Amino acid sequence: MPKVSLYKQDGSQAGEIELNESIFGIEPNNAVMFEAVVMQRASLRQGSHKVKNRSEVRGGGRKPWRQKGTGRARQGSIRSPQWRGGGAVFGPTPRSYSYKLPKKVRRLAIKSALSSKVVEENILVLEALSFETPKTKEFAAVLKNLSVDKKVLVVTDGLDENIALSGRNIPGVTIVSANGVNVLDVLGHDKLIMTKAAVQKVEEVLV
Repeated sequence: MPKVSLYKQDGSQAGEIELNESIFGIEPNNAVMFEAVVMQRASLRQGSHKVKNRSEVRGGGRKPWRQKGTGRARQGSIRSPQWRGGGAVFGPTPRSYSYKLPKKVRRLAIKSALSSKVVEENILVLEALSFETPKTKEFAAVLKNLSVDKKVLVVTDGLDENIALSGRNIPGVTIVSANGVNVLDVLGHDKLIMTKAAVQKVEEVLV
């Protein structure tokens, strides 16, 4: 089983913690992680693009000239696609880009992402993380004590308002609960900080 150091908020070491090998100790599957990231990024697309087709543009109710005898090509409307100001052909319309991967693939992807952080030694486990009141200064001090100065994902066991308010104004810091851990966030940050309770909760869900 992989072991990582357990830290306190002041940066001092509080021993070691064993991580579940089936979650934090597998060989990362890059192909599956790629598929999960593509899926998540696709789901984030708004899909609000829109153009007007020939039935939606203004005007063009009358035939511009008679069918025969003018020497010109026949035309039914001045709002046909070939006319200036006409409707667009096969243009984008509002749609959802989201789709789902099979459950086993999604689980393998998050396990691979977490294991990759262990392999890279970019995971830190805190004994606990709490603040009496929302204080950005205190949150910044915790990151300094842990020597973290890059993009960091902080995972707590539940939604703690004091933690969320303390860290939301710090550039590069993202805070999520254990239930909200996802591949895109894990891979999109240089460091992963998890509380001991969050590790246990993740293991309960994914084991």
